[in-house]
Amino acid sequence: MKKFSFLFASLFLLAACGPAAGGGASSDGNKVEGDTIKIGMNMELSGDVSAYGNAEKEGIALAVEEINEAGGVLGKKLELIEKDNKSENGEATSVAANLTSKDKVVAVVGPATSGATKATIPNMTKAAVPVITPSATDDSITVVNDKVQEYIFRACFQDTFQGVILANFAQDNLKAKNVVIIGDNSSDYAIGLTKSFKETFKGKIAKEETFTAGDKDFQAILTKIKDLDYDAIYIPGYYAEAGLIIKQAREMGIDKPILGADGFGDEKLVEIAGAKNVSDVYYTGHFSEKAPATDKVKPFVESFKKKYSKQPSAFNALGYDSVYMLKQAMEDKDSADSKDITAGLASLKDFVGVTGKMTMDKDHNPEKSAVVLGLTDGKETSADAVNP
Repeated sequence: MKKFSFLFASLFLLAACGPAAGGGASSDGNKVEGDTIKIGMNMELSGDVSAYGNAEKEGIALAVEEINEAGGVLGKKLELIEKDNKSENGEATSVAANLTSKDKVVAVVGPATSGATKATIPNMTKAAVPVITPSATDDSITVVNDKVQEYIFRACFQDTFQGVILANFAQDNLKAKNVVIIGDNSSDYAIGLTKSFKETFKGKIAKEETFTAGDKDFQAILTKIKDLDYDAIYIPGYYAEAGLIIKQAREMGIDKPILGADGFGDEKLVEIAGAKNVSDVYYTGHFSEKAPATDKVKPFVESFKKKYSKQPSAFNALGYDSVYMLKQAMEDKDSADSKDITAGLASLKDFVGVTGKMTMDKDHNPEKSAVVLGLTDGKETSADAVNP
């Protein structure tokens, strides 16, 4: 899942105080000082995509609490330094610099979105401090110009994987031969998902329409597709626009199945669209109680419900797994210094998380399964696990 403003594409490298993405680090990173292990959180806690950031914060906080109650890591307690990047790429860059140079954290969890994560790469590389993004799915985050970003890792699968899964689901499960695509032309997320879907889907793209993040009225687009011959609608985008498209489509009498990626995975999608309109809707997810990826799912759900009095989402689970991935990396290397955590994450193997059993590949992406979730009246009614 990602949000990327092209305005920042050329600016964040200039704003960052360090080498360009892919350049060498200028230090060995931060080292543990005192009785605690400081880890940073660079997250979208306010702004346009704050639903993702706040969900991941809940999972992160729960993991830190559990680890500390169990004795910490290597005999030290975790200290979480929380900062809000306000869903702005430029702010995410500043937060990365502050966490590494002022707070001296040894690792960072977040940002949640791809644009913000990309913006942090130069500063994190200069500081030689590792990052785990729970949910930034853009393929180019971990590899730029065929060069692996040494300090950047993720807990989620990539867009190419999601696009392939959704295309196969459309043709194999929904038996779709003709598909309409309505995508966000201002987002790398939507562009990447669209490309992957089109390369995999064996049927016909009956119509392709685009919108821009922030649009509210989709009547013109929906009028164009209403009477076409097609079997499903694919909407690569975030919950804000996707929710409105679903709502307006259903109100116009368009009852075709609707497909989306992990950007659908927040309760606000149903809130915006209206529960009665969210039927025959499917999206790729990282976690489901109906299709538990590992035996960690049940205790996680119980702990989360006890702490927050609600059901956990995929973004809660991804934030939670990210902290436990850091813990295993520290324990594997018997060190909580940045340099060793980086090495531990790069060699992470058979980590058993809530969102799956995963091994980090050579490009710093976890090899793990995905789930295609189905919604009826706004509630999850199906879950099909898909292995890579």
